[in-house]
Amino acid sequence: MNTDKAILTCALTGVLTDPRQHPVPVTPEQMASEARDAFNAGASIMHVHLRSQEPGFGHMPSWDPDVAAAVCDAIRAACPGVVINLTTGVLGKDISGPAACLKRVKPEIAACNAGTLNYLKLKADGSWAWPPMVFDNPVPKVQQFLDVMAETGTHPEFECFDVGILRSVGMYVGAGMVQGVPEVNLVMGVASGMPCDAELLALLPRWMPEGAVWQSTLIGRAEVWPVHQKTADLGGHLRTGLEDTFYRPDGSRASGNGVLIDDLAACARRAGRDIATPAEARALLGLREAGTA
Repeated sequence: MNTDKAILTCALTGVLTDPRQHPVPVTPEQMASEARDAFNAGASIMHVHLRSQEPGFGHMPSWDPDVAAAVCDAIRAACPGVVINLTTGVLGKDISGPAACLKRVKPEIAACNAGTLNYLKLKADGSWAWPPMVFDNPVPKVQQFLDVMAETGTHPEFECFDVGILRSVGMYVGAGMVQGVPEVNLVMGVASGMPCDAELLALLPRWMPEGAVWQSTLIGRAEVWPVHQKTADLGGHLRTGLEDTFYRPDGSRASGNGVLIDDLAACARRAGRDIATPAEARALLGLREAGTA
């Protein structure tokens, strides 16, 4: 049993899910309301994707710094002391959109996609769910993001979609690219990445950089919950939210982010772990204090 406190992260909305079909928040007010429910359930960190605020386009991403500021300001006002974790994922070499948002918002944490992945999904009939694409994150692009994060005082969270990407993070540390506590996010359940599997999860800590803090992001339906429990048992930190799943452990549809964080907190408590407060989360990750930038 691991008795270290567990940091809970809520992934509020994701990147392309259509709000006309699923209960994902889009506007600053909706994001703040969902964040408050998750915060009250124990989430110290809010992982934030930005959506277009144009009517009828809420399913599309936005890199408008004004949108970033409005959303993050609303979340911070609703959740005193909360930690903001901003997305940065973008295809291609041009990182000017996420860089502008980082510079405007100065989040405590930002996602740093740590390697390239063939991003694929196959339908039951053998056709592609979308045209095969490459989520390109070569080392020079990773370094560009790290440079912007250093400028804004933002802690990188390395997103690892497969084992080779996880091992690359150790090389980034060895090459002097990473300052402070290395943080690894094991993304499991993407069809062309690591499967959401408890036995695989148990093998992965040995490939993390020395002293790393880690969490798992588990994509799927009710089958993700035993792997959340394994994460809690192994001492990892925990993330869920409407970006990652619409389903609770009993298979029922989640009404919002708050109930998903309730279920995640239950995993931690079954492992004998208390839930970290925002201040404790900041200390564990080596983040700046609330209200400073």
